[in-house]
Amino acid sequence: MTIPKKPATIRIVAGDAPRRRRRGLEISLLAALVLLIGAGAAVASVTQKNAPAPTAAVTTPAATLKLGYFGNVTHAPALIGLQQGFFQKDLGATKLSTQVFNAGPAAVEALNAGAIDAAYLGPNPAINSFVKSRGESLRVIAGAASGGAQLVVQPSIRTAADLKGKVLATPQLGGTQDVALRSWLGRQGLKTGQADAGAPDAVTINPTDNAAALKLFQDGKLDGAWLPEPWASRLVLQAGATVLVDEKDLWDGSLTAKPGQFPTTILVVNKNFLDQHPETVRTLLKGHVESVQWLRQNPAAAAEVINTGLTTAAGSALPADVLSRSLSGLSFTDDPLAGTYRKLLQDGVDAGTTKSADLGGIVNLGPLNAVLRDAGLPAVSAAGLGSQ
Repeated sequence: MTIPKKPATIRIVAGDAPRRRRRGLEISLLAALVLLIGAGAAVASVTQKNAPAPTAAVTTPAATLKLGYFGNVTHAPALIGLQQGFFQKDLGATKLSTQVFNAGPAAVEALNAGAIDAAYLGPNPAINSFVKSRGESLRVIAGAASGGAQLVVQPSIRTAADLKGKVLATPQLGGTQDVALRSWLGRQGLKTGQADAGAPDAVTINPTDNAAALKLFQDGKLDGAWLPEPWASRLVLQAGATVLVDEKDLWDGSLTAKPGQFPTTILVVNKNFLDQHPETVRTLLKGHVESVQWLRQNPAAAAEVINTGLTTAAGSALPADVLSRSLSGLSFTDDPLAGTYRKLLQDGVDAGTTKSADLGGIVNLGPLNAVLRDAGLPAVSAAGLGSQ
């Protein structure tokens, strides 16, 4: 006799059903999340493949270019570019406006404030601005003039030692001639600081407008001045000054192509303006190169055109002998002579007008060298201080 088996008993423990339901829900949610991530990755992949490549910052020609320069013979490329119409011709639809300055620090202040976009000035104010702004203020984009700066003094002064206790002038504190004078006096063992006033080996330096320096010298109230042309020549020919130092004699050629070369005038541009309007800067440089070439190719006609420019900038023309003497010590060049900048910086440090810094990036000669190449002219060097 077969005894039938008892049906299997299924034991249900309290709480098992809810746990099974939670576990099923977790598995469902996990599966949905996996599907969602996969779909997102697919969309991202398609989007990445179809996305346009990043575009460069938009640059446009400037509506206006505001250019600063001085009423000096050392700024002849600016005078020629304006008088001969080279700048405006090459700028095309960009309007050119100009402002005249007496010295570099004032021009740099205007450049940094946005009152002007580019300027012809001496290298030391440009270097000082670059250092103070940590490279954000400006770029050197071309050279303009070499030479044409002298320390001229009363005839009774014949040596550096004779300057003890004397009063000298420069166009402006921290300007290129101011730094040159202070560093040179320091090398002669003479002191120029305010704390040294009254000391037997001290020299007083008063930043003075060029025209005022001429009048003070004529009146016997000034013992000498380190000045750019035509002011050095004016003191010599119109006020009886003698030359104690011609700055070209201080440069032995180890930092430049030949002895006697040093930058008196360079062309700089506000960094932001260069970034936003590179084409406008290139057309400015085209006019600048034309001006320098015109000066080299037309020496006989240059004096008259420069004098016309000086009349516009400074209110009066120069006598022929003053202009002739001024031009005799100058050469005009597109080369900014960047190899001298580290020494110029050190001169500023020695003079107490700036501090030590890395000058890498101060020069941008790419636009200039492109213009020179198009004109069939040789390129110039950045001397390791920037692009070329």
